[in-house]
Amino acid sequence: MGGGAPGGRRTLNSRVDEIRIVEPLCAVFRRTLSAARLKYTPERARILDAALGLPEPFDADALIEAVRERGQHASKATVYRTIKLLQDAGIIQAIPLAQDQAHFIRSVGRASAAVLVRSDTGSVELVDLPEVAALGRRICEARGLKPEAQRFIVFARG
Repeated sequence: MGGGAPGGRRTLNSRVDEIRIVEPLCAVFRRTLSAARLKYTPERARILDAALGLPEPFDADALIEAVRERGQHASKATVYRTIKLLQDAGIIQAIPLAQDQAHFIRSVGRASAAVLVRSDTGSVELVDLPEVAALGRRICEARGLKPEAQRFIVFARG
């Protein structure tokens, strides 16, 4: 039956072990900024919020437009610098779609370990492949390393 109490009932301690505490993204971002001796400014907070609300994949221009559509302001330079900081924090990751501009997807809160890019249409599909994530962990463990992130990208044509 499972559980930690007689008769299969779960005790408070067994339930606590199952709870996974997820840190708010603003706290993750703040920690990254603090490590770089930078401040969590209102502009950066607005850019983070806009990035999390965009359909994926998105580019820097879409992010700038999303901030402006909310009636807020952030310079193009601030958006580009913040994108780099969001990548450093592991909140977004770049995916190669076009030669001229990087595109981004959220890398937190998802189990997807693969990105399928259609070369002929430019569409992107996020694919849940736990075996790829397991392979990444196994490669790191064999070398005594701790995985931080991984990306498996497949380019396909119809």
